[in-house]
Amino acid sequence: MEFMNIIQLRGVVGRSDIGSYNGNRVCNFSVVTEYASRDREGNSAVEPTWFNASIWETSGGEMNPEIDKIIKGAWVEVTGRLRVRKYIAIDNVERTALDVLARNIKVLKRDDSSMQPQRDF
Repeated sequence: MEFMNIIQLRGVVGRSDIGSYNGNRVCNFSVVTEYASRDREGNSAVEPTWFNASIWETSGGEMNPEIDKIIKGAWVEVTGRLRVRKYIAIDNVERTALDVLARNIKVLKRDDSSMQPQRDF
């Protein structure tokens, strides 16, 4: 059996910051996804989920030309893996964060009909 750690997201970029590390460019960004459902009374509810992600200009030996298009408000489709990270917060409490290490990213056009919240009804 093969182990697998794959995540695929489609959402909107919240923040974006392109930096450099050892001469390689990296983009750290956030993505929000939405999950729509109905409660017992039939009222609709949308649950946003925020993800922190990063992608290197060269990932897995392939260039990521979309890195300059990752800007606030852009619709993106991200494929990568999850990484668990532990850190000590400012209140001196150990916390756990899940980060998406993107391998591929595609900037979508705003008129794409597939850009709707995931629905459970």
